[in-house]
Amino acid sequence: MNKFIAFVSLLLALVLAACGGEDKASDENTIKVGASSVPHAEILEEAKPLLKEEGITLEIEQYEDYVLPNDDLANGDLDANYFQHIPYLEQTIEDTGYELDYIDGIHIEPMGAYSKGIKSTKEIPDGTEVIMSNSVSDRGRVLALFEKEGLIKLDKNVKKAEATVDDIVENPKNLKFTPDYDPALLPELYETEENALVVINTNYAIGAELNPTEDALFIEDEKSPYVNVIAVQAEDKDNKALNKLVEVLHSEKIQDYIMEKYDGAVVPVGSNE
Repeated sequence: MNKFIAFVSLLLALVLAACGGEDKASDENTIKVGASSVPHAEILEEAKPLLKEEGITLEIEQYEDYVLPNDDLANGDLDANYFQHIPYLEQTIEDTGYELDYIDGIHIEPMGAYSKGIKSTKEIPDGTEVIMSNSVSDRGRVLALFEKEGLIKLDKNVKKAEATVDDIVENPKNLKFTPDYDPALLPELYETEENALVVINTNYAIGAELNPTEDALFIEDEKSPYVNVIAVQAEDKDNKALNKLVEVLHSEKIQDYIMEKYDGAVVPVGSNE
């Protein structure tokens, strides 16, 4: 009797092991990607059926903040994420020590300055507050935008991407830069702080039903270096399924969708290969 029980147990273990192997093989064709709701998750939804044709199931986890997607990628809850530009990813790696990397860039979201009460750069009053994201990686980006618009001048010895408020050498309108706010709150501040300039990330602007190309007082052009990427764990940079995702996102169908859906507020970029 004991031999029979042992035989049944062994047989059951072999069956379970075989099933586990099948699940693992199936999991290799399922990728879970974290993304901001707009536009990243919308773009991924458009890519889903194209990936399905390649035998890959795409699961999308939506986020409304800029911290958790990298935390969840680093701890293995995600296979990739799609919400951030390269300087932000690099800053996160420096701050946390996470072993993250990216496969390639997908699109650019030009950042813009908005105001309820100010209708042109010439009308900006002396001492106007400039409300900015508290993201360190966005500070140089915002200041470079204001310099390009002729509103300030930065120390020429400082890299634009690394510039801080302390690097402003000319500020004729005495603008008061306050980089203290959660990016998700910026559209709300645009609505309430009528006499301020509010610099809003395009994904949050679109989510608040703003049209960046029409509603922004001024905005980055298509030459912005802040490309949004598919980020992965460093060890997964050559993962076939994740690279297939990037290939699909670079396809003509998805790039056309981005251009038509966002009317220039989100600009697709091609492969670096």
